[in-house]
Amino acid sequence: MIHWNASPEIFTLGPLTLRWYGLLFATGFALGFQVVKRFFINEKVSTHFLDPLVFYLMVGTVIGARLGHCLFYEPQIYLADPIRILKVWEGGLASHGAALGCFISVWIFTKRYPQFKYLWLVDRICVAATLAGAMIRLGNLFNSEIIGKVTNVPWSFVFQRIDALPRHPTQLYESFAYLIIFGMMQRVYWKTSLKSAPGFLFGFYLFFTFIARMGIEFFKEPQVNFEAALPIDMGQILSIPLILLGLILMVRAVSISRKAA
Repeated sequence: MIHWNASPEIFTLGPLTLRWYGLLFATGFALGFQVVKRFFINEKVSTHFLDPLVFYLMVGTVIGARLGHCLFYEPQIYLADPIRILKVWEGGLASHGAALGCFISVWIFTKRYPQFKYLWLVDRICVAATLAGAMIRLGNLFNSEIIGKVTNVPWSFVFQRIDALPRHPTQLYESFAYLIIFGMMQRVYWKTSLKSAPGFLFGFYLFFTFIARMGIEFFKEPQVNFEAALPIDMGQILSIPLILLGLILMVRAVSISRKAA
């Protein structure tokens, strides 16, 4: 087993503290930026639009992740004291909310820049989103949060800041899963014609990302107390409609592509 007691802080300089989570979050956006930039260049789309696009995505992702946690996981606390929603330094972000916030922000962006079709743009952004997700889960590892259930597998982690029990490193499971999905989506984009089928990559992202999320949830400890009484946890409940939407989008995109051919 691996004894894990990494500090979530890299260094402190006066009132400023650089944390691993923040660094990895920013790294995910930076890597995603380069991925989408390659797509734009490949398809001869002006990269001038990337800077405002990143701004929309960052705002939408953070707001969505925060509201997702507050409303999906602890609504009784935050609705009773809404001002606490603004206290992001207390922790509490949800990946389902981040995904929804991200794709809503893309919709708003396309209203501001109507030369972009929503599905065309979101198809390309979701490839980058898998990289961002992988980096964020590494940030969760440094925070010793979203821990797994107790296990005796040889790669178990003892999160010493939590307890002395060996647990599944579910943060790594998700991070590796997202990297694999990223590789699959890169192959679809660069090696097949399906990148031209509106909504296919978006559907692919939703289907495989949340299938992975749903499976890995079985190895996680409940994040909030009420989940212990549920047959499946909140992360799995929220994944089901996104998996179905992903499947519908893929089938629709392939059907339209075949008719066009």
